[in-house]
Amino acid sequence: MSAKRVMVWCGLLLSAAVLSACGSLSSYPAAPQSAASVDHRYKIGPLDTLNIVVWRNPELSSTVTVRPDGRIATPLVEDLVAAGRNPVDLAREVETVLAKYVRDPVVTVVVSGFQGNYSDQIRIVGEAARPQAVAYRQDMTVLDVMIQAGGLTDFADGNGAVLVRGSEKGKQYSVRLKDLLKRGDISANVAVLPGDIVIVPQSWF
Repeated sequence: MSAKRVMVWCGLLLSAAVLSACGSLSSYPAAPQSAASVDHRYKIGPLDTLNIVVWRNPELSSTVTVRPDGRIATPLVEDLVAAGRNPVDLAREVETVLAKYVRDPVVTVVVSGFQGNYSDQIRIVGEAARPQAVAYRQDMTVLDVMIQAGGLTDFADGNGAVLVRGSEKGKQYSVRLKDLLKRGDISANVAVLPGDIVIVPQSWF
């Protein structure tokens, strides 16, 4: 195949890709600026750091990291499931186990290193400076997510970004990240919910 024909084919493929991208963008509604408020209770996730304090029993207190399988082990407490639970509920279970050895134990669980439960994390992928998963926080917005991700790369199509809402069975919304981050258009800031995914495509030109 001649070089000229190769160039023609490349041009046609590029045009088709651009048109396809443009068509897909128009099919997504704009993401709502606000979302139904959720009374979010933090759930412990793998790799979280937990300070487990047993009142008047310092020898039973410890700082542990949740294992990748979601479990922890502390003095007299072995292989306890921590991931997916809130700290208060975990503290009550630790008390139940320790009650076999200690009279009326009082336990407090404090999370000091936050990763969060996988299903609650917000994921930013594509042309972000630092694609990553971040722990959801109450009243979090896409601006908060992008700050943690370090903004956009030079090759990002910021206004072509898509928000995939996990709580709505993967419904997709368009988000204007370029207007928000490069032009300071606060009207482009939108709420995020646990389990959302922000996809930033590459710009074709």
